[in-house]
Amino acid sequence: MQDTVVYAIGDVHGCYNELRSLEQKILLDALPFRGRKIIIMLGDYVDRGPNSKRVLDHLVAPAPKGFLRVCLAGNHEAAMLGYLDGYLSRELWLAIGGLETLYSYGVDPARLSDLYGSSDEVDRRIREAIPASHVSFMRTLPVMVCSRKFVFVHAGIRPGIDLVDQDEDDLLNIRTEFFEQAHLLDRWVVHGHTIVDAPKFEGHRLGIDTGAFRSGRLTAVRIVGKHGKLLSSAS
Repeated sequence: MQDTVVYAIGDVHGCYNELRSLEQKILLDALPFRGRKIIIMLGDYVDRGPNSKRVLDHLVAPAPKGFLRVCLAGNHEAAMLGYLDGYLSRELWLAIGGLETLYSYGVDPARLSDLYGSSDEVDRRIREAIPASHVSFMRTLPVMVCSRKFVFVHAGIRPGIDLVDQDEDDLLNIRTEFFEQAHLLDRWVVHGHTIVDAPKFEGHRLGIDTGAFRSGRLTAVRIVGKHGKLLSSAS
């Protein structure tokens, strides 16, 4: 991260307008910096909020000029792929926000059920409605980015386990064990997944998911060297 400014952005959850607002603030904030500029998205682009399709359209497109953008996987991308691949039931996915995602694609699963009856046919129609570019994008998402002093990940890491040996399920879903032992971490961990009212350091972790889909506030943290600054779509 030498000669680099990093902007990590918390869980978007279909909040396209908030993402665009925050990106504009990042572009203005980054103007004084002459080194490498990186945006790291911390996962959970789909579900719960109103515009998952537009968020994925945006992230599939090129990053803002002058920036490298790295998008990490979140547990909601994993759940959506789980449904599309037949490993997770439609009911379970819809219950955690998949219904809002389908609405953003112009799909109403209840209406499809009325029209076709067959659950298999409904699933086939739903899968046909998701662009191949979106599915490919979600399949290629990495689960972690790290440097000598920082780790960027969706949910957190399991303390005491080398980064190369971390379990992917932990990286996407961990909470309690990560929170309780955050003071033992040997690097700063920037993550989303767990909603906070206001980001603050706890041990060596910083959670920046401010629940944009219900609060209207999408949060980013700028990191330059040892210094950090919070930015919000709502400020």
